[in-house]
Amino acid sequence: MFSVSVRDHVMIAHSLRGALFGPAQRLHGATYVIDLELKRPDLDPHGVVVDIGRATSLLASVLEPLRYQNLDQQPALAGLNTTTEVLCKFVFDRIAERRDELGAGHQGLTHMRVVLRESHVAFAAYESELARA
Repeated sequence: MFSVSVRDHVMIAHSLRGALFGPAQRLHGATYVIDLELKRPDLDPHGVVVDIGRATSLLASVLEPLRYQNLDQQPALAGLNTTTEVLCKFVFDRIAERRDELGAGHQGLTHMRVVLRESHVAFAAYESELARA
């Protein structure tokens, strides 16, 4: 299996619901480093998984509506407890919906993984097989 990864970051504010989260129930800020990993069993005719420039642009575009925002006030996240795990799936789903923006190479993709790093010691990920394009 071949893979290519790109990285971006986003600064947000949010609060988490539930006693489990202790002081994180109050509004607080976070800076997430987000890794997008795209996988396929073989390379395209150009010898790549996908165009890295397009992958970088797509990730940035998906993250743009979240930058410097209070996630508690974002309609797209209404009703969600914006844990790191939930945000992984949220980003994954938006990338999957728009993967045709990666160019013709997106048709060979079989798996994708999104990792959100909230610090140098804590991170969460969501990975899944992709539906055939």
